[in-house]
Amino acid sequence: MPADKRIAVSEERWKELGEMKKAGQTYDQLIKELIQKANRLELAEKAKKVKNMDEDELSPLDIDE
Repeated sequence: MPADKRIAVSEERWKELGEMKKAGQTYDQLIKELIQKANRLELAEKAKKVKNMDEDELSPLDIDE
């Protein structure tokens, strides 16, 4: 198992994280969940941007079979 790391946070952030944390959930699990949500949001924003692009702004994909 990798060594534990410490992350400095303000007292205010610590309280906010504590309020977000579910019963029985570790801070590691909470942070993992927050990272996953942020990654999904970023992907959704990128997909929306591509969806709204004009066809001439997109690069063609040549798929050789």
